[in-house]
Amino acid sequence: MKRSLVVEGDEAPDESLMLRGEENVAVRIKLEREARGWSTNAVSDQLNEAGYEINPSAVWRIENRKRRVNLDEAIGFAELFGISLENLVGPPRLAAHGRAMELIEDIRRRYREMRLANRAAAEARDALDAYLAEHPDLREEADVLVSNAIAEDIMDSMPAPGLLQQAAPTQPEVDHPDAGSDR
Repeated sequence: MKRSLVVEGDEAPDESLMLRGEENVAVRIKLEREARGWSTNAVSDQLNEAGYEINPSAVWRIENRKRRVNLDEAIGFAELFGISLENLVGPPRLAAHGRAMELIEDIRRRYREMRLANRAAAEARDALDAYLAEHPDLREEADVLVSNAIAEDIMDSMPAPGLLQQAAPTQPEVDHPDAGSDR
């Protein structure tokens, strides 16, 4: 299955941004294997030891796009090379730059965590609002406590004031004509 990433304003996506999972996997497996100096036999042996049954000719055929990789094998290759499945199927230009893929994955993971945290915070606020609807006499005090807690959290996450200010530039020493002169 082909998917393309289209950047707003682009009419035809750049070929390097085309996501072709099978091709990306083939490129990545070969890159990872060669980077480690392993033969297809060595990869096959290690995958078999880990419980992923595959022979050396299958590894070669996958790398050369003569055979498709199945999901279990893809999982095995990712584990063998110490990368995620998402990284394994990443775009070819980035496949050679594992660190870039790791950083991209970290951004995606943290964004998902942020969305989940925002959803949980909204649910917590909704629960408090529902409770306060039943107990309106507590609303003002509860709102103050929530506001204070949020403000404290924001303040705690900010760098110390001294770190925000740069040291004042020092004035260069200038020899004054009168200083230290016996004339």
